[in-house]
Amino acid sequence: MGDFWVFGYGSLIWRPGFAHVETRRARLHGYRRSLCVYSFVHRGTRERPGLVLGLDRGGSCIGLAFRVPGELRNEVITYLRERELVTNVYLERVLRIRLDNEETDRRGTNGGETVEAVAYVVDRSHEQYAGALDPAEAATVVRGAVGQSGRNEDYVLSTLEHLEALGISDHWLEEVTRRIAT
Repeated sequence: MGDFWVFGYGSLIWRPGFAHVETRRARLHGYRRSLCVYSFVHRGTRERPGLVLGLDRGGSCIGLAFRVPGELRNEVITYLRERELVTNVYLERVLRIRLDNEETDRRGTNGGETVEAVAYVVDRSHEQYAGALDPAEAATVVRGAVGQSGRNEDYVLSTLEHLEALGISDHWLEEVTRRIAT
């Protein structure tokens, strides 16, 4: 099989953890980045859950697309499933994304190739689905939560820092971060 794409919108942006030969900024329509998943493992516990990002229905999301060589398909998909499907709160999907084209991006147009990418979207029927929280509610859940991968605040701050470094604005996440700091 040929090369394939993986869409990252949260920690995959700053820590993909798998071999890839190309990274492109990309937009996924129909889903948005959201702190909508209670974390019982990596950034919280069942007794004191944290919040991690999920792709939830509605809007659009700018993230990164990683092109993976076809010969690594089984290895990378196995890795992603072990990472993303720990508690099965995400559903593995193949979704259409639009890759940014550097030339058209400089002119401010929305050019670029459309490709299919593996992405992990939140399962709204799962017990860990937190729903649409406002920034104050999200900050309250995040503040003080700790899991196997560390402090929940560090996860949110790192994600926002990496998004900003890529020139990706996420006003809702920025507001959550401001509220965490207060």
